[in-house]
Amino acid sequence: MQKECLECGAKIVGRADKKFCNDYCRNAYNNKLNKDSKNLIRNVNNRLRKNYRILGELNPNTKSKTSKAKLIAKGFDFQFFTSIYTTKSGTVYYFIYDQGYLPLENEYYALVKRTS
Repeated sequence: MQKECLECGAKIVGRADKKFCNDYCRNAYNNKLNKDSKNLIRNVNNRLRKNYRILGELNPNTKSKTSKAKLIAKGFDFQFFTSIYTTKSGTVYYFIYDQGYLPLENEYYALVKRTS
């Protein structure tokens, strides 16, 4: 019984457990298989990267304050962050890696940078 390449259908020569005729077909097949999950990961990483750049731009030092309107105008997406830090007093900070923000009153935010 002659085996066929899972990607292009060409006849396979070689080992009995071989599934592809060459590396190109193997890579093309696996890239098609993982396309959707890779797109999701790429999109989330792009949003996180954009949020991180915005916080870094508005917080060049370790602490500053800005408005929600300014964050939104720059394209900040509040749904994407990497961690939440709650202090002993119950204050909740949202972080994108080492850049964080704390919701304040009147739609203002305290911006902080975590130093290790």
